[in-house]
Amino acid sequence: MLTREWFTVAELAALALPGMPSSRYGMQVFADRREWKKPEDEGRRWRTRSASGGGIEFHYTVLPSFAAAKLVVTFTEAAESSGRAAQKSELTRAEMHAWYERLPDGKKAKAAEKAAALDMVRDLQRAGMGKVAALGHVAGRLNIQKSTLYAWEDAVAGIDRCDWMPYLAPRHAGASESAECSPEAWAFIKADYLRLERPTLKDCYRRLERAAKEHGWSIPSERTLTRRINDLPEGLRVLAREGSDALKRMYPAQQRDRGVFHALEAVNADGHKWDVFVRWPDGHVGRPLMVAFQDLYSGKMLAWRVDRSENKEAVRLAFGDLVEEFGIPDHCWLDNGRSFASKWLTGGTPNRYRFKVRDDEPAGILTQIGVEVHWTTPYAGQSKPIERAFRDFASGTAKHPRFAGAYTGNSPMAKPENYASKAVPLDVFLATVAEEIAAHNARPGRATKVCGGRSFDQAFSDSYAQAPIRKATPEQRRLWLLAAEAISASKVDGSLSIEGNRFWAEFLSGFRGQKLTVRFDPQQLHQPLHVYRLDGAYLGAAPVIEAVGFADKAASQQHNHARNSWRKAHRQMLDAERDMTIQQVAALLPQAEEPPPPPETKVVRLVTRGSAALKPIPMTTEENDPQDAVMDALAQMNRARRGAGHLRAVESLEDAGD
Repeated sequence: MLTREWFTVAELAALALPGMPSSRYGMQVFADRREWKKPEDEGRRWRTRSASGGGIEFHYTVLPSFAAAKLVVTFTEAAESSGRAAQKSELTRAEMHAWYERLPDGKKAKAAEKAAALDMVRDLQRAGMGKVAALGHVAGRLNIQKSTLYAWEDAVAGIDRCDWMPYLAPRHAGASESAECSPEAWAFIKADYLRLERPTLKDCYRRLERAAKEHGWSIPSERTLTRRINDLPEGLRVLAREGSDALKRMYPAQQRDRGVFHALEAVNADGHKWDVFVRWPDGHVGRPLMVAFQDLYSGKMLAWRVDRSENKEAVRLAFGDLVEEFGIPDHCWLDNGRSFASKWLTGGTPNRYRFKVRDDEPAGILTQIGVEVHWTTPYAGQSKPIERAFRDFASGTAKHPRFAGAYTGNSPMAKPENYASKAVPLDVFLATVAEEIAAHNARPGRATKVCGGRSFDQAFSDSYAQAPIRKATPEQRRLWLLAAEAISASKVDGSLSIEGNRFWAEFLSGFRGQKLTVRFDPQQLHQPLHVYRLDGAYLGAAPVIEAVGFADKAASQQHNHARNSWRKAHRQMLDAERDMTIQQVAALLPQAEEPPPPPETKVVRLVTRGSAALKPIPMTTEENDPQDAVMDALAQMNRARRGAGHLRAVESLEDAGD
């Protein structure tokens, strides 16, 4: 019978069961992943250890079938003479059925054959045949020994017919699991096989044979090791040989119900690089990149801009198109790339991880108009529904007849024969993309839960007509039409310098040396500059200070006239603010009191015309002799006379001795 049923994680690891981790940590990870310690299984599959030290013990039935069978063989005593080992087992009825359920179908089929043979014996006995004759008849029909039937009867003695199957199922582990394999050999082939280079198991076994011969390891057959390797968890093998991305794909993607939103409540954005060569007006040829915003509720593409690369200006302009035409969304899912996480867009967002959030950072466009920003997982298309639309564009629009000869293929290995034979003019490309996006939005028969057979346009329009939409004010339009940057005003005159141009207005004089937020159009730097405080308060517009020719006399006179008028206006303001003259201020001051007499002098100092100066001569004390003080002073005068040329004493040396 089974001599032991409960084991700790360390004890299971030490048994080196087939297909199981051989370290305590590995076994603990295996137990956690298989959820051995479910609350509802306490007392049946796991329990608190009663011995000193405490801990957790697991019942052997939590193990996979091959490992459990190996453990049963290890801890089963020799069969007793009665042959009733199964009946004497301490396993409960539920534990036996749980163990039986984990067996492969082959072993379950053998258990069913045994039960059918015993049923045949019982039927013959009910028909009046003796037991010995019935056993002999069934044994002859099945071509087995009568002793085998006796052994099967012993296995189910005292067991109800409905519970026969677990007791008749084969309980041996099989020849492959019991074959001897040195721990070093098992570790060797796992390390060789479970790696990203994905070697074949046949090559790994050949190397194992050479290493085993060198070190004296015991190894089973290649077929046995193949079964043991295949018995390892599938996820473990995929992670080791195909990488974390392949393992991630094995986990079912989360289904998100976008029906919880209404139209324009939430949008997501990303960039898409077209597989088409385009020629810009300046002659540049390249693959353009499109920044687009999509409505999460309906899937409609709301706004898009095309540029040579993904940059913050393209994102800003695309978002401006979105707000201008439809309104302000409440939520926005963005890729955490440098363009989308730019402070021009999301400055001040607490969870912006691409750049450090500084205290003097200007608030971004989305932050100021109250759009809640959410960041998507990098390289995870499942978290960005817009990727699905980009896939349609890559397979359909990029292969448009107007782009014939300009299509590059979606990978270096998929280049067409006419690769780079043509470049589409930019205006043709933009017109075609606009047409295809409109057709994409208007295509009927969308099978999403929200559309229900309608087009993206119809689903969006039906919800948009009933949804509370926030519209932008003229003041808010400056936020996305212009770009934001924190710069310091000049310490001298308060002027602002942007891209080599200077801007100034009278109100800037009060912000000299301070950092300010400015909004401007990078493509029209001669337009007035809109100036804000860092907290977002609007100060005013500062026009550009045009540079003039060095010898332009008219411009110089005009500048001087404007400067003199400005100075005159400030003098007039100053005169208006002075309600009292300085003479009146002086007359109102109280008369100064008679100063006290100076204190009695204790030290006499000799002053020279040149660089040499005499040290102070202390007055006579009990410790100092006045004659010594006089002699020291005379010696000092002689040294100063030799160094500076002449000295003049301001007081008599005889007075110093008095």
